[in-house]
Amino acid sequence: MTVTGLLDGPGADVLADACASYQPGRELQLVEKLRRRYDATLVTTAVTQASLRHRAVAKFGPDAARMYFTPDGLEQATRSTVGAHRAARIAATLPGSSVVDLGCGIGGDLISAARAGLRVTGVERDPATAQAARANLRALELPGEVVVGDAESFDLSPYDVVFADPARRADGRRVFDHNAYSPPWSFVTALLGRTACVKVAPGIPHDAVPDGVEAEWISDAGEVKEAALWSGHLYAGVDRRATLLPSGASVTEAPEAESGPAARYIYEPDGAVVRAGLVTAVAAAVDGWLLDPRIAYVTAAELVPTPLASAYEVVEELPYKEKALRAWVRANGIGTLEIKKRGVDVDPAQLRKKLSPKGSATATLIVTRIGRDAVAYSCRRVAL
Repeated sequence: MTVTGLLDGPGADVLADACASYQPGRELQLVEKLRRRYDATLVTTAVTQASLRHRAVAKFGPDAARMYFTPDGLEQATRSTVGAHRAARIAATLPGSSVVDLGCGIGGDLISAARAGLRVTGVERDPATAQAARANLRALELPGEVVVGDAESFDLSPYDVVFADPARRADGRRVFDHNAYSPPWSFVTALLGRTACVKVAPGIPHDAVPDGVEAEWISDAGEVKEAALWSGHLYAGVDRRATLLPSGASVTEAPEAESGPAARYIYEPDGAVVRAGLVTAVAAAVDGWLLDPRIAYVTAAELVPTPLASAYEVVEELPYKEKALRAWVRANGIGTLEIKKRGVDVDPAQLRKKLSPKGSATATLIVTRIGRDAVAYSCRRVAL
């Protein structure tokens, strides 16, 4: 049964009961309890929906309690903070414009766009997912329409802006090669010949982005979420951008930077900054330099607050040898050990296991490469 059966009547009642009583890990007990009062098929669908709503809070916050999901739709949906950022950019450039969302899924981006005052139409190939998107607009009292259709054959001429989120999964597995997207990359590049925004994976190669299109890498709470390609009237005249949410900090230029030995502080640029190839912007922001010209670590003599990076105070440089590092862990009574690494072939989890931290102290170990040599730094994380 799809979400249609849960929208009103007995289905709505069982869904309300399922959500009110839902506890993770106790789904079977809840099913047994509700089947005493409701149809078995309705109960199974409702408890599944309650579970999806519980998981969806991480992406949609309080809205999740009123929304409808499919498992794949939730997995692929944009986090609301990221969707709101994109919608705000479209609304600021083209206020009140009409937006068609190709492959709208359960409607996460439609919700953000409608709230930004844009006129939205969603196109979704799967009828059950399209129904969930319609139900979500209605549940959140937002205007818009959702039609069942194919992205590649849909008439785009009535719309000011095209938004697309190509499928990046095949046979249940995540696809990393942009040439394996669905619709295909040729369709995406054709869309980018007009005013469009296309959501892509953050691993998109820089040389895959067409000329005259901005690639924006977006992180939320320090986690890189996606890249967005902007074209036509939404192109802001820069090729690469890193945007950090929730602060909204943004950087577009990468000035020249020197490299040199570690100073008192090491800065780890946000993942969006790294993906965008704008690491030297951090060096400029903190009056610092790179530890190595090919590695995304910056160092500086002073602590300078910046939203672009996390900061660590260097306590000492250590030999990158397991015996020496194990002795350092024991001598300092380290029990909680954060390991950061770049440019070296090491699994932090395996290295942590080998070092056997057992004390009460907390420390950060930064392992990286300078030239051909692996080096390690004992550090303290600094709040900015």
